[in-house]
Amino acid sequence: DGCGHTVLGPESGTLASINYPQTSPNSTVCEWEIRVKPGQRVQLKFGDFDIDDSDSCHSSYLRVHNGIGPTRTEIGKYCGFGFQMDGLITSKSNEITVQFMSGIHTSGRGFLAAYSTTDKSDLITCLDNASHFSEPEFNKYCPAGCVIPFADVSGTIPHGYRDSSSLCMAGVHAGVVSNTQGGQINVVISKGIPYYEGSLANNVTSKAGPLSTSLFTFKTSGCYGTLGMESGVIPDSQITASSILEWSDQTGQVNIWKPENARLKRVGPPWAAFISDEHQWLQIDLNKEKRITGIITTGSTLAEYYYYVSAYRILYSDDAQKWTAYREPGMDKDKIFQGNTELHQEVRNNFIPPIIARFFRINPLKWHQKIAMKVELLGCQFSIGRAPKITVPPPPQNKNDDKNDDFSDDFIHSVKTSLQTDKTTFTPEIKNTTVTPSVTKDVALAAVLVPVLVMVFTTLILILVCAWHWRNRKKKTEGTYDLPYWDRAGWWKGMKQFLPSKSAEHEETPVRYSSSEISHLRPREVPTMLQTESAEYAQPLVGGIVGTLHQRSTFKPEEGKEASYADLDPYNSPIQEVYHAYAEPLPITGPEYATPIIMDMSSHPSTPLGVPSISTFKAAGNQAPPLVGTYNKLLSRTDSTSSAQALYDTPKGQPGPGAADELVYQVPQSVAHSTGSKDE
Repeated sequence: DGCGHTVLGPESGTLASINYPQTSPNSTVCEWEIRVKPGQRVQLKFGDFDIDDSDSCHSSYLRVHNGIGPTRTEIGKYCGFGFQMDGLITSKSNEITVQFMSGIHTSGRGFLAAYSTTDKSDLITCLDNASHFSEPEFNKYCPAGCVIPFADVSGTIPHGYRDSSSLCMAGVHAGVVSNTQGGQINVVISKGIPYYEGSLANNVTSKAGPLSTSLFTFKTSGCYGTLGMESGVIPDSQITASSILEWSDQTGQVNIWKPENARLKRVGPPWAAFISDEHQWLQIDLNKEKRITGIITTGSTLAEYYYYVSAYRILYSDDAQKWTAYREPGMDKDKIFQGNTELHQEVRNNFIPPIIARFFRINPLKWHQKIAMKVELLGCQFSIGRAPKITVPPPPQNKNDDKNDDFSDDFIHSVKTSLQTDKTTFTPEIKNTTVTPSVTKDVALAAVLVPVLVMVFTTLILILVCAWHWRNRKKKTEGTYDLPYWDRAGWWKGMKQFLPSKSAEHEETPVRYSSSEISHLRPREVPTMLQTESAEYAQPLVGGIVGTLHQRSTFKPEEGKEASYADLDPYNSPIQEVYHAYAEPLPITGPEYATPIIMDMSSHPSTPLGVPSISTFKAAGNQAPPLVGTYNKLLSRTDSTSSAQALYDTPKGQPGPGAADELVYQVPQSVAHSTGSKDE
């Protein structure tokens, strides 16, 4: 009646006196017989030892024996308050007996110890925490049975656990070791965080914890990713159930809690069974074999429907026909997993060893009100190849053929039996490394082709860039005023976008000519006489006997009048050796429009009245040019050059020719485009 917390695994375990860590009762006794595989030995380590030694270990003590039964031999007898036993107690065989005796005493907690086979040299107990070790990273072996009610755990994965937490109990919570089997842990110490969250996982409740100077995490194989319930990678068609809850609420709306609703963290109702009994199930098809390392479940997540599953078992299959219930190694009973304790909290359970299967079933065994749940599976791709096909060479042909045939059949039958089993068997230890895929010829070929393709594409891109750059440079070398390559009809439109707009305050300086100055000049000197610094556009060829303005000039026309000049060849001057075929380039600065021309026409006779014409000049100061006097016809120079004298208008308000020395005239249009007269 003196036995306390006890878990005896095949390779390790934990044992404690009754009522530990409180004072053990008087006059109690407990005896543990521990046996491991033949050929191995047992080692025993104490995590705490506090037994009354007032009578020199006479009535209260702990005794360890080699062997079991009457032939056992004593290894040692121990007692004392706060007794420190730094070393390990090792047996001489694969069997050991531990005996605890509690006499009359007033104090003493008793003891807690762990055992394992001697090949686990880094054995620790369930009471060890991270603060007991100074290394930033270390490996330890946790015994089975470290889920104890008197140890604390704060934190969760992946954020980490508070340094005051029990290492082995945190390892069970994280899913890196099994409580019934124990196992190796790889611990990494790092800086603490302000707050540690709590959660329920693998039947271990982690509590919320405050700030600590350090925390620890575990190195794992990394096979803990989600398999597609929440994300939708698993389609609705691959989620089925034994039954579906369908009902109508008070408003008459039909509610169907279908299997595809059983996706973790999805808003809305869960999956619920129509009948709540132990024969219901939720099935998930993973489409191919996967390595399944864990499951996360919640209840309905709807406050008005307080439904959840509190216990369940797991079944798996490769063909959805023959199902196997999950059992822990060495156990002859199906494992019952702890489910939810309320409808919202996520509860995680890990499979150690992992499940390798395509079809996965959850069979609820206990529930609150109704069977309802949402789930997510954890794991990764199954990349380890299957067992190779066994081939048996043909036996020799002799008189013992019948015996050889029988032997061959028996051998093949034994191989099939070992490969096809319904129960969960031991799996090889999975180290904390991932499987490196083999490098094939295709991979080597790809390693050569990829750099070559990259170089080819890079070369093509460089060639295109250089060609584009060379083309731009060639365009820049062309002259700005290379008019033969431009559209002559749109010359002004092309040039206007390169010229600055004329400021409002700029005043144009009129160009003044007199007939006396022009009459005595030779034809070759006229262009020089007509050039001024303030003119923005090329000046027209104006002279008495040299010639008259052609029907099309280089002056900017009024808006809307441009169409009447579109089709004729400009600057059709008969003196090709004197005047260039094109207008001179415009200066960069200067007024935007041509300046009015003032000429002395006192010696010219007046022309007949009544022939209107429209000017294309723009007056100075950005104002519309006044239309003065009576408009007369300007005789244009024709192709036959039959007219050698030009007719000009007479200014309004003047008595006749010669009334003023200088008169302002507008350059008239051709007779064909006249529209009528207009007063100022």
